[in-house]
Amino acid sequence: MTNGPTTTPTAPAARLGGFYPVLATRDVAASRDFYTRHFGFETTFEADWYVSLRRPDAPQYELALLDHAHPTFPEGHRAALRGGLLLNFEVDDVDAEHRRLVTEAGLSEVLALRTEEFGQRHFIVAAPDGVLVDVITVVPPGEEYADLYTGA
Repeated sequence: MTNGPTTTPTAPAARLGGFYPVLATRDVAASRDFYTRHFGFETTFEADWYVSLRRPDAPQYELALLDHAHPTFPEGHRAALRGGLLLNFEVDDVDAEHRRLVTEAGLSEVLALRTEEFGQRHFIVAAPDGVLVDVITVVPPGEEYADLYTGA
């Protein structure tokens, strides 16, 4: 029995050369400072309206920041983020990151450090424009969730 409509997957039209989020922000510089200072990103391109960031230890992970009012956004969509976005950062030692980011750096913690039965130990901090950053270490899931992982 299936849980929904059955569809035949189609092949992508083109090879994917990259994939990264672009955050619409009110303050490009403040957002850049947050992600470079606290999460180890480096600037690869910078204009007053757009910044491209990349992790030097993992260059496949990129993040871009765009002034929400810039004309590259189609009219009718020029709104800065106001929450509703959660970025996941998987790390080797979430407890050490919690000490570094919350205890030492004083970032605003919106979800306390905890272990979830679905297979994560994590905490969430607030970034500029209401973006939430979920810092995660994957842990073995509880019995109830173990069979839900597909292995894909």
